[in-house]
Order: sequence, then structure tokens, then C-alpha cells
Amino acid sequence: MIRIDRISAFDDNYIWALTQGAECVVVDPGDAGPVFSYLEAKSYQLVGILLTHWHGDHQGGVEALKDAFPECVVYGSAKVLKGPSKPLGERDQVELLGAVFQVLETPGHTLDHLTYVSTSPLFETPVAFTGDTLFAGGCGRLFEGTAAQMFESLAKINQLPADTAIYCAHEYTLSNLQFAVTAEPDHMPTADRLSQVVMARDRGEPTVPTTLAIERDTNPFLRAPSPEVLAVRRHAKDEF
Repeated sequence: MIRIDRISAFDDNYIWALTQGAECVVVDPGDAGPVFSYLEAKSYQLVGILLTHWHGDHQGGVEALKDAFPECVVYGSAKVLKGPSKPLGERDQVELLGAVFQVLETPGHTLDHLTYVSTSPLFETPVAFTGDTLFAGGCGRLFEGTAAQMFESLAKINQLPADTAIYCAHEYTLSNLQFAVTAEPDHMPTADRLSQVVMARDRGEPTVPTTLAIERDTNPFLRAPSPEVLAVRRHAKDEF
């Protein structure tokens, strides 16, 4: 089985480490330091890097990691990224650690954003590494894309199995749900989830990964019925 560990970086970033045996793949290593510490502590060999998009807090550590592990393959979008990279697009597939990952183009936050999905039996459930597209309780800001693009990207992710584990790149859940209860004030599942997240964060516990089933029930952006509603909610969240 492939193990997935959480590496914390900066104030609220998560770098995901996938390991099997002595080999490791990391997702969105914005900072090389915590990754090096993790690899050294576990005696892992870095064999691959998956990048969801070009922002520095997601790829800032790539060059240092490549210098230390020159055989490591960096996968990302067609946009120029740090370090030698293998560009990917919609429905491309990548095999790492014996698992096949399908690539989904999910623009909105950035135009080059990718999501990596695997239904391999090497994972306990299907997994999706959604970067800054789908968050626990929210979605990414529209820095480059449009609300229509984000709506389509979220709809694409929403077609995955309900038990898909969603590995997003930030611990934004509390603030996302504090907004979510204002976006859908009469929707009790969201209020209930907020209460649970408040207690979890008070205990210092992470709230990611989440599941697609939970997001379908409580995420006001995944639940938005149209691009227009998503746009209104995204603008309100930006001002929240």
C-alpha cells in the first residue's frame, strides 16, 4: 500500500508525501527544507514530484530537490515550471510508485492548474490531489481564471467517486466554513461541520484530507448551482 504523509510548510501549506518502500513522491513542494527533513528522517529516496500549478508556494522547492535528487522526475503543466518538467494535460496518465494517476485540467485559480487522481488499489480509497482548486469547505481565488472555468473544474472533480479522499494544499478549512455558513445560512450540515472543525483546530488537529462526499454536503462552491452563483460567492469570500 502507498502511505500518504502530511508535511507542513510556511504558515498553512501542506506538501503531500507518497511513499512505498524506500521511494517517495511529493506533491507541491513549495519549500524544500521540510521535505529534506522528512526524507532524511525516513531514509527515503525522492523519485517524483507532482506540481498542480505554478505559484511559488507550490513549486519553490523544486530546484533544490532536483539538485539533491537529479533522477527525480518533475511532472506539471505545460507552463514553464521550476526544474526540468514533463508537461501534462487532460486525461494524461502518470505511473508512480506502481499507481496510475490520471490528470485533470482544472483551471480557475490559475490557467495551468492540474488535479491528480488515482483509483489504484494501492490506496485505501480513490485519491485526488486538488492543489488550490477544491479546498475543504472552499475553492481557490480566481487569480487568472474565471468563475465559469472554476465551476467547470469543480464539476469535473465532482464526477469522482463519493469516497474520494481530497488532498488540498492548505489548511484553510476553518475560515472557509466560517464563510460557508453565511453563504448558506439555513444549511445545517455546514453549521454542524463548522462546529466539528472549530473543536479539531482547538485541539491542533489538521482537517485535511476531506472526502468528496463531505464537500458535496457542505462546500458552498461545489454546491453552487451555476457559474453566476459561484462568482457571487467567490467575490463575497474574497471580501469576507
